[in-house]
Amino acid sequence: MNIGLYFGSFNPIHIGHLVIANQMVENSDLDQIWFVVTPHNPFKKKNTLLDNFQRLEMVYLATKDYVKLKPSDIEFNLPQPNYTINTLTYLKEKYPSHVFSPIMGEDNLKGFHKWKNYELILEQHNIYVYPRISEGVVETRFDGHEKIHKVEAPIMEISSTLIRNAIKEGKNVKPLLPENVWEYLDEMNFYR
Repeated sequence: MNIGLYFGSFNPIHIGHLVIANQMVENSDLDQIWFVVTPHNPFKKKNTLLDNFQRLEMVYLATKDYVKLKPSDIEFNLPQPNYTINTLTYLKEKYPSHVFSPIMGEDNLKGFHKWKNYELILEQHNIYVYPRISEGVVETRFDGHEKIHKVEAPIMEISSTLIRNAIKEGKNVKPLLPENVWEYLDEMNFYR
């Protein structure tokens, strides 16, 4: 089985994440996409994150009606901060019959050369990239690389930060979230 790994804080997961994941799984050779809830991204401040299990619960709620989309807590018990290469190595050992392929926005591809052991990731894994509007250019060594697959998808300019800030300001963000995620956030009084 070919599993796409969609890494993120998902703080909170929103419709943009679902649109991208569904587009990727329906328009590539990926069989499933796992939303890997990252406890601590090395590039983000930890104090802005909700509890790991609260974010996992939101991903579960958002994906439960999609057979090809799954929540994953695989990084919760791995050393912190999490590095993609370590997670990929662990998954290959745990699920030797699966093929794992990271999914990233084009904005992340522009900084991919800064990732820990990025050469090894590229040597051992395919990478699926969706379009994003961002500054800078993709390095020529990645442009047209045989292991990097660009998948057409809508450009989603929704961010979890925008949603958190809007909630803090008392704005209605309900249309930006799956309904059951909105209900959970509202009930738990998150981000206020």
